[in-house]
Amino acid sequence: MAAKEKTGGAAALQLTDKQKRRKATLKLMRQNYQLYIFLIPAIVFIVLFMYTPLYGLQIAFKNYRGGDGIWGSAWVGLKWFNQFFSTPRCWEIVKNTLTISVYSLIAGFPLPICLAIILNYVKNLRFKKFAQTVTYMPYFISTVVLVAMMNLFFSPSSGFVNTIIKAFGGEAVYFMGMSSLFPHMYVWSGIWQSMGYSSIIYIAALSGVSPELHESAVIDGANILQRIWHIDIPTIMPTMIILLIMSCGNIMNVGYEKVYLMQNDLIADVSEIISTYVYKIGLTNNQFSFSTAIGLMNNVINFVILVAANKLANKLFGSGLW
Repeated sequence: MAAKEKTGGAAALQLTDKQKRRKATLKLMRQNYQLYIFLIPAIVFIVLFMYTPLYGLQIAFKNYRGGDGIWGSAWVGLKWFNQFFSTPRCWEIVKNTLTISVYSLIAGFPLPICLAIILNYVKNLRFKKFAQTVTYMPYFISTVVLVAMMNLFFSPSSGFVNTIIKAFGGEAVYFMGMSSLFPHMYVWSGIWQSMGYSSIIYIAALSGVSPELHESAVIDGANILQRIWHIDIPTIMPTMIILLIMSCGNIMNVGYEKVYLMQNDLIADVSEIISTYVYKIGLTNNQFSFSTAIGLMNNVINFVILVAANKLANKLFGSGLW
């Protein structure tokens, strides 16, 4: 009986503590209600444009017809998912998507880190600002302009790249029409465009490194590489892990605009990816249910990879998104 009374008293005390915390939270909210009012537009935006459209996901399980509406369309279950996996080009499309995405991740993830570390050790402020500006500028070039530049630069007849090749006695190469070169053209043009902008967050993280650590390392005889490895890398490691997890969560999402603009009949076997396929099936052929099913499957795979990457990061490095 005494043990039960103690247990009941502890539960009552715990409940009281919860009530106190709740009251303290409500009091804090009342005191700072102006800040919560400013959150209302953001909450409304998220609800309207992020969660409300989820209502349309049921199209993936129906034979959607515009005249019948979403609710009136016939339920077909997993028909469209089965149809995609039975499509002759299904695994080719998935392979192309993973090839470009994984290639972009492996090649593009470490380079902004290297650029940020290099700029961090530049002592001439004028040159440092100039280098930052030069590396940031390509990010603001639109995708359409970028692909147009690639077509001009690598043109077999008038492009300066082939002009240089022919000047050294070589033969002109149609870079934009070779299947073996398409992944390289896509990935490295993207790295050139986004590397400077992606390095901003690492430069910001490196600015938080205490100068005293570097001064102590210099006194102890550490060279630049040792300082980078033992001071800079550990400092930006949490940032690197978070960005890597987020990149893994988008591994199946390759933006269709650039790939679609780079596509031609000569490279159709390697340039068709999930996003361009969904675009063509959904908007060009008006197969809304089929395209929605493919998009839903794609997002589910991304979500699973994101959760797995976060769990692995927490296990290996002790930090993650949650």
